[in-house]
Amino acid sequence: MTTGHNFWDAGVWSLMIELTILLVGMLTANMLRRLIKPLRQSMIPSSVLGGFLILFANMAYEKIVGAPVFSKMTMETLTYHGLGLGFVAMALRSSQRQKSKESNAAVFDAGVTTVSSYLLQGLLGLAITLGLFYIIGNWPASGLLLPMGYGQGPGQAYNWGHVYETATGYAPFRYGGSFGLTVAAMGFVSAGLGGVVYLQRMKKKGQIQSLLANADEMENLSAETITEKGEIPLSESLDKLTVQIGLVVFTYMAAYLVMYLISLGLDSLGGFFASTVKPLIWGFNFLVGTVMAILVRNVLKGLTKRGRRQYLNNFMLARISGVMFDLMVVASIAAIDLSAFSHREFIVPLSVVCVVGAVATFWQLDFICKRLYPQYPNEAFLSLYGMLTGTASTGVILLREIDPLFQTPAASNLVYQQLWAIVFGFPMLLLLGYAPIGLTADPATTSLTNIWVTLAALAALFVVMNLILFRRQIFRKKGSQNA
Repeated sequence: MTTGHNFWDAGVWSLMIELTILLVGMLTANMLRRLIKPLRQSMIPSSVLGGFLILFANMAYEKIVGAPVFSKMTMETLTYHGLGLGFVAMALRSSQRQKSKESNAAVFDAGVTTVSSYLLQGLLGLAITLGLFYIIGNWPASGLLLPMGYGQGPGQAYNWGHVYETATGYAPFRYGGSFGLTVAAMGFVSAGLGGVVYLQRMKKKGQIQSLLANADEMENLSAETITEKGEIPLSESLDKLTVQIGLVVFTYMAAYLVMYLISLGLDSLGGFFASTVKPLIWGFNFLVGTVMAILVRNVLKGLTKRGRRQYLNNFMLARISGVMFDLMVVASIAAIDLSAFSHREFIVPLSVVCVVGAVATFWQLDFICKRLYPQYPNEAFLSLYGMLTGTASTGVILLREIDPLFQTPAASNLVYQQLWAIVFGFPMLLLLGYAPIGLTADPATTSLTNIWVTLAALAALFVVMNLILFRRQIFRKKGSQNA
């Protein structure tokens, strides 16, 4: 009698092998950071360095053997779920954020800042590719993939690139999916380089030494830090860590059920909703997961008030989110796809769009954070810049370099700003589907009207978002002038 597979078959061990590659890559990077002083001084996060070590090792292995050492699909899946599970674990933690007018305003400002950066990236990206269209004849709307790749990450970049590549209503964008993934890949590079540049600048100013000189002492792991009164014991019939992991996975799968049910409704509507809104819902799995985590946390909190034991443990949930974010970052970098650079017509648009996008995002966030978050400008910058060039977890990774215990509100701002970002960013998502309408395979009949309208709309929305963002400064100036 056969079972269909043997325990020595490659398929049985493939996932464990790939997880081992990721973990060994991070451990190697961490060891190199500790042994090599210049590398340690560069402040490159171990997960980022480990990701690039695996990426280059895989490229060399593939050239020699002719096949990759791991499945790209597995890496992309770990990236996708690592982000969602990490945010669920963060949101399940008992909120340490003091709800006040100031904290609510900080979260609101973080959401508006996120949308403002999307708009700036979209505006510059579209202006560049539209200008290059008249010079080298590239696909004019491809610059709109910059905010998708930088601001939203690989999932949305590929989704919209694929939409542009396969759309039948206008001239298709050849290799659109590859273009989007390459933009996302360069976003991770920009996040790493920009983060290191900023950390080095902090170090030269003497700001980072005081924060990290006594990192061991900063972790005051008293019994009260690890567990609180009224919580379930560390070990009984079910281990406490097992309970935390179970609650995180249960909450994440509840989010999956919600997204699945919404998708059924969108499929019944068809057309625009099925082709654009549905990918958007699944691309924001971490946001849906965050909402579900808040609901689950409040339910458990209510049960605790009624005399039930407290099941959630902040310390263990923080460790779970840390593991998920580390795995997500190393897997996403290891899965970087630079194949669009192999197409000659993409080299100039990709290079210009990605470099300008990184520099503009760096400057904009540096300017904003110094003025809106004067009490923690560095933490706000690193978290937002990491998110708006890589993903939300990249922002958390950079933030942990100077705020390992998440003592500033920067981490919670990153979690709770998502809803405001969706609300204010929705008009931009509609423009993504509107811009290419009118493009045809025949240059003689191609109309750029929609692209010019989109460019003007992005500029107008950018102005509006910044007026909202700096509302207090504007009113303060007017008040002082009137006085």
